[in-house]
Amino acid sequence: MCGIVGYIGGRSAWPIIVKGLQRLEYRGYDSAGVAVINDGGLLVRKCKGKVADLVQMVKGQDLSGSVGIGHTRWATHGVPNDVNAHPHTSMNGKFVVVHNGIIENYREIKARLVEKGYSFKSQTDTEVLANLIESFYLNEKLTAEQAVKAALRRVIGAYGLGIICTDEPGILIAARKGSPIAIGVAQGEYFLASDATPIVEYTDQLIYLDDEQVAVLSSDGYTISNLNDVHVDPVITHVDFDADNIDKGGFDHYMLKEIHEQPQSIADTMRGRVQSETHTINLGGIADAMPRLASARRIIVVACGTSFHAGLVGEYLFEQFARIPVEVEYASEFRYRDPIINDDDVIIAISQSGETADTLAAIRMAHEKGALVLGVCNVVGSSIARETDAGIYTHAGPEIGVASTKAFTSQVVVLAMMAFALGRRRGNIDEATYASLIDGLVAIPSLIAQVLDSEPQIREVSRAYQLAQNAIYLGRGYLYPVALEGALKLKEISYVHAEGYPAAEMKHGPIALIDNCMPVFVLATHDKFYDKIVNNIQEVKARRGQVVAIVTKGDCEISKMADYVIEIPECDDALLPLVAVVPLQLISYYVAVMRGCNVDQPRNLAKSVTVE
Repeated sequence: MCGIVGYIGGRSAWPIIVKGLQRLEYRGYDSAGVAVINDGGLLVRKCKGKVADLVQMVKGQDLSGSVGIGHTRWATHGVPNDVNAHPHTSMNGKFVVVHNGIIENYREIKARLVEKGYSFKSQTDTEVLANLIESFYLNEKLTAEQAVKAALRRVIGAYGLGIICTDEPGILIAARKGSPIAIGVAQGEYFLASDATPIVEYTDQLIYLDDEQVAVLSSDGYTISNLNDVHVDPVITHVDFDADNIDKGGFDHYMLKEIHEQPQSIADTMRGRVQSETHTINLGGIADAMPRLASARRIIVVACGTSFHAGLVGEYLFEQFARIPVEVEYASEFRYRDPIINDDDVIIAISQSGETADTLAAIRMAHEKGALVLGVCNVVGSSIARETDAGIYTHAGPEIGVASTKAFTSQVVVLAMMAFALGRRRGNIDEATYASLIDGLVAIPSLIAQVLDSEPQIREVSRAYQLAQNAIYLGRGYLYPVALEGALKLKEISYVHAEGYPAAEMKHGPIALIDNCMPVFVLATHDKFYDKIVNNIQEVKARRGQVVAIVTKGDCEISKMADYVIEIPECDDALLPLVAVVPLQLISYYVAVMRGCNVDQPRNLAKSVTVE
């Protein structure tokens, strides 16, 4: 959701904050703002639009000061405009707040504050919180820290906060519940942010706040305590993070860069885990949990969005190779429908950010039921990584583009490694098959590189359908989740209505939509469903539909029927999703570019959904 940056130390805060906001803009880009304290007092500047609009607005202004907070917003309460932009200042100017999350009981709090004489300028829940803090501060003669804690004990909801008190300009306060806050620790200076990306340029020493913890930062040091004033000795995490990875690297968009990074990101996911010489898979992150996983009665995968599609691939993998029944659930539904969870079930939670609110809630519910909970995420030190019993990092590197690409393929690789290792342990895979599957995994980066070599052809296919208003994606078996993912990508960044279906379901409704304007993207590789997919293509063509077929290299039959054919290298059926998804990612990218869409910052979306 929203992006938060803060700084206190000996440098000028504004350049650090604005650079951090630019790096966090994938979390929200409806509006942006900054507050700094200097000898002249408090300066707050904010506006509707992107960080670039903020930079243009303050051009030539003196924003010097060594304490500051900034924010880039994804709107929840209140439409995107200058007034609703963060930071929000309390009525008497004592507190300035930036906030990621939702205060659920803000209406009741606001009504009480209005009775006390408070007035409000914005429609946001954040301004309510700023005034609540100030009310405690003034009426009960508390310190800034005490007032923040008193207010947070009254609120219901989620928050990641950066707070300045104008009466105590030498401190910067951070707090967290449900929305991530990272604190960067350096000599005589401290940084705070919604995630590590704005911080790693300055320090690799990070503290991740836990829920209901409050940090008070000054140039002399820091303290962390909970809402009951119990002191906390934090764990300082060393983050191995190359700041160069969060630049575009010469590509026009982060999404295109991240599509091209997949050969490397997949290799990184396997590094140290897959041994091609000995044909072994070592998953240290779940080694202690493997006996319980191997004896599981059932695996339940919980995830959202693209991670849900990766989980669907995992269902096929676990059931084929480990012979354990699998259910894949949208975390947002799972957490609310009173599911049956037994203590011999294993929950696998998948999230790129490790902060997805619904997935975190599902994890907590599963723990209450006594299930083993494993995490698959990309961000070291994230909430899911800390709240699960064990897990595996994907090591995909930073993913800045809102539309997930390399995170999907890295998640699928992790699930494949788990399924193969589990199948071998349970005696369902013989030695020769196991070796062949490992060889297939090791070959995937080079196969994806071959697909990327076809990018000019894929760009031309995209050009043919840049004006389409609707699209259908069809796949069977392992490629059905890929059809769903391809449709999601097109929807996310080009705003074309697209739906993915199992190919056999076409005759149960979707075929009614097909006409000569409807592109149908068919995953038609030479697997066990090939003959049936050929029949599906013939049915589409009989209704004058436009067919774009993803086929195995060397295919002759489908090329005679389809309007366009994109070839991919042959590989094991279980690994096809890793290769077949890449041309669909590129198609969605180029259609969006040709339609003039903002690829990296699609409308109404944010990278990490940390509130309901």
